[in-house]
Amino acid sequence: MKYFRVHIALVFVALAVLVGVASFEAGSGRGQSQSAQADSRVKPTVLVTDPRNAAAENASSIFAAAAERNAALHNELVWTFGGKQQHGWYLYDSLINQGLKTQNGASSSGFAAALAGWQKKVGLNPSGVLDEESFNRMISEWQKNRLKDRSYAQPDQLVTAPVSDFYDPERLAELRQVERETYAAYKRMLAAAIADPSLNLAHTSNSELAPTEKYLKIVSAFRPREYQDQLRRQSPNAGSAGLAVNSPHFTGRALDFYVGGDPVDTKDSQFQPSIVRGF
Repeated sequence: MKYFRVHIALVFVALAVLVGVASFEAGSGRGQSQSAQADSRVKPTVLVTDPRNAAAENASSIFAAAAERNAALHNELVWTFGGKQQHGWYLYDSLINQGLKTQNGASSSGFAAALAGWQKKVGLNPSGVLDEESFNRMISEWQKNRLKDRSYAQPDQLVTAPVSDFYDPERLAELRQVERETYAAYKRMLAAAIADPSLNLAHTSNSELAPTEKYLKIVSAFRPREYQDQLRRQSPNAGSAGLAVNSPHFTGRALDFYVGGDPVDTKDSQFQPSIVRGF
């Protein structure tokens, strides 16, 4: 009986120890769980910035002065082509943006940044300012893209366009000739332009430019060699850039047409920034 009581006592002691240990572990577990739960409610805060925004802000700051200068030169840059003084480069916005691969306006820091990238690529000072040196370099690049095949047009390749297609209503018939496929392309361009309401071109019911409309009228088309030689004698300072010795106009596939700006001289010897031309 004595030994039996001792065993019972030992069993109770063991149970008490087990209960104590279990209680301690449970308590400890609850403490850890609560601590973890409490910790999980506190999230670290990290400031995240878009590197593109930072780059844009940086470019805006760097090229602010260049953008301001471009805003002025856009209309006021004095440059010379073919021995004649020109003003501004506003008429070439679309062509310039295409070359720079940008849609930013000329007075923006984004335009200046894109220009600086192009200037660095071609070996110019990457100032972001479209000055005379940079613009002349652009003109040189554009001229490289002119017609390479200067084969003289044959009579059966030419059509005589109506005088209504020309800026000069008194343009002689022999100076209104255009290579057949080139003329068809010109008429498709006109149709697309007339169909664009944003251009607000005056036109007839037959989708032709109205007689009073000057935009996109042809200034110069096919030129015989004799006529080109005559122009060169009349304007000896024009040089080959203004009046080429082997002009693309000999092919009948080069057209100059009016796109706005100052009034033009339609005698072919005058180059103005208000016409797009093939020289």
